[in-house]
Amino acid sequence: MRRSRVIIAAAVVAAVALVGAGAVWILRGDDGPGDTGRRFLAAWSRGDAAAMRALTADPPADFEARVKRMRDDLGVTGGRYETASVGRPKGDEAGGAYRARLVLSGGRAWSYDGMMPFTKQDGKWRVKWSPQLLHPSLQEGQRLKAARTWPSRAAVRDAKGGDLSGSPSGSVQQLVGPAGPASAEAAKKLGPPYRTGDTVGLEGLQRQYEKRLAGTPALAVQVVGADGKPVKTLQRFGGKDGTPLSTTIDPKVQRAAGEALADVDKPASLVAVRASTGEILAAANKPGGYNRALMGRYPPGSTFKVVTAAALVAGGMDPRTPVGCPATTSIGGRTFKNSEYEKFGTVPLREAFAHSCNTTFARLAVDKLGEKRLAQVAAQFGFNAPVIAGLPAVRAAFPDAKDDTALASAAFGQGEVLTSPLNMASVAAAAAGGTWRSPRLVDASLASQAADAGGREPEPPHRLEPAVERALHSLMPAVVSEGTASKVDFPSGTAGKTGTAEFGSGKEPPTHAWFIGYRGDLAFAVIVEGGGTGAGAAAPIAASFLKGAA
Repeated sequence: MRRSRVIIAAAVVAAVALVGAGAVWILRGDDGPGDTGRRFLAAWSRGDAAAMRALTADPPADFEARVKRMRDDLGVTGGRYETASVGRPKGDEAGGAYRARLVLSGGRAWSYDGMMPFTKQDGKWRVKWSPQLLHPSLQEGQRLKAARTWPSRAAVRDAKGGDLSGSPSGSVQQLVGPAGPASAEAAKKLGPPYRTGDTVGLEGLQRQYEKRLAGTPALAVQVVGADGKPVKTLQRFGGKDGTPLSTTIDPKVQRAAGEALADVDKPASLVAVRASTGEILAAANKPGGYNRALMGRYPPGSTFKVVTAAALVAGGMDPRTPVGCPATTSIGGRTFKNSEYEKFGTVPLREAFAHSCNTTFARLAVDKLGEKRLAQVAAQFGFNAPVIAGLPAVRAAFPDAKDDTALASAAFGQGEVLTSPLNMASVAAAAAGGTWRSPRLVDASLASQAADAGGREPEPPHRLEPAVERALHSLMPAVVSEGTASKVDFPSGTAGKTGTAEFGSGKEPPTHAWFIGYRGDLAFAVIVEGGGTGAGAAAPIAASFLKGAA
């Protein structure tokens, strides 16, 4: 007998030693109601209804559904359940209690004390089921629910404080976006307190800033009957009004942009930005349905010569540097030509830019710049940088040129170079003020909070070299005064660049018409899809816009 006791004692000591060494000591048999209660509440805290059921005596068939529905109906976003007390067992019964500390939608903390009785079943302690296990006020057929009262939705405002939701402009409504009933998928993605059918932003700024505009609903934690009607209110929480969203849209500039596109019979877009800040003052699209101003991807054509000219000046040239402008030039086995095979001989860079000599810029890109240097300068004008504007917007793309032929094409905005009207308005803004700034539709701090921004900050400003800024202030006015856009009736002080960008295939492929430019602190870009030449289709729209915006 004494030998048996020694062996048992040694086994216990060994087991304790294993626990201290990090091993797991599994107790055989039942460890009492306290251990069952702790495991039950831990499972409840992590939302494991199946584990809760396994620790419950005689649970109803829909036990898991009841636990999940309670969490969903209350809009629980976090919290925990903890043991408050466990009574001394009396035969096969024991009393107990727990404390629920829950976080409801909007960060509202709600606590309550619940009952947790125990019973022995098949030799093991289990939590005893009744509706009061979930909450002491519940009777069979009842459930807990957080009734919500949403505040009035906040406004999306223009730069002058006006409510953009009431604007008659279809382009403005495209930016703002509609609000309507949430789908089940949208409600799930938004999370508590949202439910299917709630009014939410469906597109545009309404969707990007949904939670800011919607505010936080008032909550009433209630016991409701099988018919959904409230039986008892357990606690009330106040709501919070939505916060208005101020945009950079200038109503006068936006109206001028819309009116400038009124008579255009092809798809077109116009974007205007404040050069000194990057604020988007207007974004107009015709027809509606697609926001080509921010999401369109097009070859920029000769408007990209602003970037190439900047790279050349940074490399030592200036507007007076003599350059060749032949009708054609051969690079890498491909022949490049000017529009209508124009040729100007040897002329100053300013004149080659004003008359948009493709052959000049194709040759100089290969002979003077190289792919790496042109890509570096393109990056200074925002190419390949993400646009964190407050709404989804494509980035301008300047891919690696695989050979001299590709580089020559890229130098005047063809090949694989792609951009949007917003991107090109920002290029014009950089030329106007000497600094490229990431365009934005809302305050910079809010832009990074947009639904798809992922907390990313906008690209920091890029200061152009002073010599580059001075050169562009000579080159771009020449386009209007004596170059390709000289026949257009622009207001005085306008500077710009035409672009005729080929797309598609064929001997004479169709072309998009571009004009980008600035006047004072107002920079802009216009595109007419399949419109022909920049001087013939896009420049007159730009002139009309500038007169209306003055």
